[in-house]
Amino acid sequence: MKKPMQLGAVFLTAVFILSACTNSANNNTAKAENTVQPSSNTTASKDKPEIPWIASKNTTRINTDDALEAAVLVSQSLWMATSEDNRPGSIILTSPDNWKNAVVSADLIHHPSNGPILFVNKDGIPEVTANEMKRLKPKGVASNGGVQAILVGDLDQKVEEQVKELGFKTDKITADNPAALAKAIDAYYAKVAGENPTSVIVGSMESQEYTMPAINWIAHMPEPLLYVMKDEIPQETKEALQTRGGKANIYILGPESVVSAEVATGLKQYGKVVRIAGDDPYINAVAFAQYKDKETGFGWGITTPGHNFSFVNLDNPALAIAGAPFSHLGKHAPLLWTKKDSMPDSVMSYVMSIQPKYKESPTEGPYNHAWLIGSQASITAEAQGEIDSMLEIVSASGMDHGSMGNTGQTTDKDTTEKSDNSTDMGDMPGMNH
Repeated sequence: MKKPMQLGAVFLTAVFILSACTNSANNNTAKAENTVQPSSNTTASKDKPEIPWIASKNTTRINTDDALEAAVLVSQSLWMATSEDNRPGSIILTSPDNWKNAVVSADLIHHPSNGPILFVNKDGIPEVTANEMKRLKPKGVASNGGVQAILVGDLDQKVEEQVKELGFKTDKITADNPAALAKAIDAYYAKVAGENPTSVIVGSMESQEYTMPAINWIAHMPEPLLYVMKDEIPQETKEALQTRGGKANIYILGPESVVSAEVATGLKQYGKVVRIAGDDPYINAVAFAQYKDKETGFGWGITTPGHNFSFVNLDNPALAIAGAPFSHLGKHAPLLWTKKDSMPDSVMSYVMSIQPKYKESPTEGPYNHAWLIGSQASITAEAQGEIDSMLEIVSASGMDHGSMGNTGQTTDKDTTEKSDNSTDMGDMPGMNH
């Protein structure tokens, strides 16, 4: 067992017991349990973190750097699976080793699938993933023939065999290259959902750090991600755009160093083209979190307090794929890249610009929150403390919570007359917040 992680007195530690996975697994047949073996590169259940979730007042940490395990913890955070109302429709199974395939698969998280991404590997379905599948017991998607698991990408045949042995009705989406897979997923979603979204994100399949912030949006909304290269538009992407009849709203994510001006010009024949960009991956993610197209409704448009974010260390991007469902349910969250020891200056400035401020009492709200995906090896306790502090609601007057009963402004009447029946909140016992 690993030793429990210590975050110091500033953090409130919340421990959630993962017995649901074990209990669900025990309820399955011996045949099903014998079909899935622990993976050699997957942490076995006995080695899971003793504290899978670590919470402070404004943050919740998914406390693992193992992408397979993180995907399960995210799933457990969002789908309690205690009733039909909170079970997923279907599960997306893909490999974290091919980020391009995994990222575009997030388009299937949205309704009607309403389910998480869970990871498989070259050995098949890892035990941690299989146990979560059993716990979730997806309902199946009626508009998709009752499919409970969608296999995405070039996965080993044994994965499909193991899913069927677990009793799941399956479907699969494969293609020869990432651009073709993105097109296939776009068409698949249009068929299952009965709509072909007009807006699309175009990202580079050569620049993971600039393209990946798209994953949270396509999990949140039905608009897909289509791929280009810096200086070329793949034929499959052209064909996907052609289905919009020249009226597509095309949002390029990334600067010209990632998607060239020539590619942007070439995309204009398929509709309106807008570029959302930043000079580095951190600024690029912030730019996407801030952007909103008022005409189409596309984009997060987060420029005021009262929101949630997913923070992921840029050095471990697979965790962002695991965390994509955080933008689908609960406190919907765009992705912000961060560093191990602190927020980059650009991210810090953005978070500070939307820090909540109250006039009279912190109970007024609104409040900010963040998911942190990764252990202290990815995002340190000090970095978590910094994020927590920047999200904290503060007084608009600059005074601390202990002075919340006094806005700092007085009138002549205030200084000369006070009702005998009134009580100053700051004088009430226990009111220092």
